[in-house]
Amino acid sequence: MKKAFFLTICGAITACVSPSDTIDAAEQTQLVADAKDITNAFFGERSANCAAHVAAYKSQAKDINENVVFYGLANISVSNDKCVFAANAIPNHDFNDASRGFPNPVSEQTQRYEVSASPQKLATPIPLSLQYDNAIMLNGVKLDLIAAGCFGVGDGKIGCNDMDQAWRYDPMAKNAGFVTDSHNAHAQPDGTYHYHGDPKALYPTDSSKVSPVIGFAADGFPIFGPFVEADGSIRRVKSSYQLKQGARPTGSGSPGGSYDGIFVDDFGYLANSGDLDECNGMEKDGVYGYYITETYPHVMGCFRGTPDASFRKQGPGQAGPPQRP
Repeated sequence: MKKAFFLTICGAITACVSPSDTIDAAEQTQLVADAKDITNAFFGERSANCAAHVAAYKSQAKDINENVVFYGLANISVSNDKCVFAANAIPNHDFNDASRGFPNPVSEQTQRYEVSASPQKLATPIPLSLQYDNAIMLNGVKLDLIAAGCFGVGDGKIGCNDMDQAWRYDPMAKNAGFVTDSHNAHAQPDGTYHYHGDPKALYPTDSSKVSPVIGFAADGFPIFGPFVEADGSIRRVKSSYQLKQGARPTGSGSPGGSYDGIFVDDFGYLANSGDLDECNGMEKDGVYGYYITETYPHVMGCFRGTPDASFRKQGPGQAGPPQRP
């Protein structure tokens, strides 16, 4: 008996089949069996063309605080001039391993993103917003950098859906109060596991090797790990965003205190002060890409190209579900 597309546990793997197609249980089982096991594996390919990363993946991961085992499924395929990423949003590494567990439990999702296989740079970058997810990593977990929490709005952790609102918290800041695991990730209220910054488990931390591609931004440009070759040596790439000096404004709507990095507004872009542009990217060897950095903005500062509509979030104001601490 044929079974409908995406109605099985193998949905992420069977994404390589057209939505109009159906496959039987035996075929599904074989597809999963043939998938590459990437449990705790690093990615190693450096090609900036998303088509070079076509593969079906499976993995096993444990929610440490909840003592629950999950199975990750992800598939990367090509359709016309786009790469299609379908996944159940379960990472290929253990998660929720901090001393304080996630407020929201992780659950499997049905995700499908498309990225251009031939992205084009815009003359003027597009700002990041709460309307779009930022990227999809090769393990099938999305990148969602911006928190919906601002100083003086609600409890400071949710409800700040106006991108013009000042003093938005950086969830990567140690004192911002966002509960993340050792991979800089946590779960949204609907259970979607997502990265807020450096997904450390996806690339080798050996500084003697140039970092691979670990994902693709919504605009189709690749995301590389932090290590690059420069001036005859391999080192970490440096952001061009600098922590402001002195004291923040005081008064109504302002937090006061010294600039310490807890807010996005604590940083300013200073051209040529680092390796990267305002989007946290650069062109190297004829290839534009974003890079992981130890400091703000961590992965991306803006979109250098046009984000695909598949990354647009759902919900009131297209801001997606609020992100809790």
